[in-house]
Amino acid sequence: MQLSPSELILNADNSIYHLNILPEDIATTIITVGDPDRVGEVSKYFDTIELKKGKREFITHTGVLNGKRISVISTGIGTDNIDIVLNELDALVNIDFTTRTIKEEKTTLDIIRIGTSGAIQKDIPINTFLLSEYAIGLDSLLQFYDSKHIQNSDLQDAFVAHTDWAKDKSTPYVVTCAKSLADKVASDKIRMGFTATNVGFYGPQGRILRLNTQDNALNSKLASFRYNDLKITNLEMETSGIYGLAKLLGHNAISLNAILANRATEEFSVTPGETVEELIKYTLNKLT
Repeated sequence: MQLSPSELILNADNSIYHLNILPEDIATTIITVGDPDRVGEVSKYFDTIELKKGKREFITHTGVLNGKRISVISTGIGTDNIDIVLNELDALVNIDFTTRTIKEEKTTLDIIRIGTSGAIQKDIPINTFLLSEYAIGLDSLLQFYDSKHIQNSDLQDAFVAHTDWAKDKSTPYVVTCAKSLADKVASDKIRMGFTATNVGFYGPQGRILRLNTQDNALNSKLASFRYNDLKITNLEMETSGIYGLAKLLGHNAISLNAILANRATEEFSVTPGETVEELIKYTLNKLT
């Protein structure tokens, strides 16, 4: 079936609409970062850079490090942007732009998020590196897709009951990382975690400036939740969307978090830039 121009939107040069890149512009190993300025902080370590393109908050650099071709793409903040990035990355490798048809043979991407996050458990030190083994989405992105078969319903139900989750909020969903990719980057420097992905930075993460939240005890409920040996470790804004869409589309994804804040102890890193840079170098070393 041919995809219509309103579904598969291409630019005049046949590049994908938002990312503004062509199929040949990306590698099969892709690092995602939220901040467009962080793309260059990753690609500066490449031996060569073959491409730099950008549109809006979506900046892409592709190059080679130690013989391995890698792309770095900025997503901006939030799972709404993740919806754009993951679908368009998949389209670049699994849809023929000339015929507007889905390819019979699919390409699998390795997608590695390098991001920042805040811990909610007192025993997680500032500047820790954390890999999200599980992610619980407190947004609604995955519920717009046929995705029940990749969700952990028992874990979700236990979370809803523990937090007395308000029915007016979106239904939480739990998804997991790609174990094969996680094993590739794991070491004694990496802590495994259960990440909560929030739909916003202030109220949804329990921050109160001038507006009261619907549930002032939400963060303490998140921190006290237990399911077998699992407990929620940290908060951020992209991981569950990456894991959910990657799994549905047949790609491998992991999320690596530089823990810059601890909400339980009210601390914030005094060396945030250095911590993120160390995580970038660690990740590139493991990938190459």
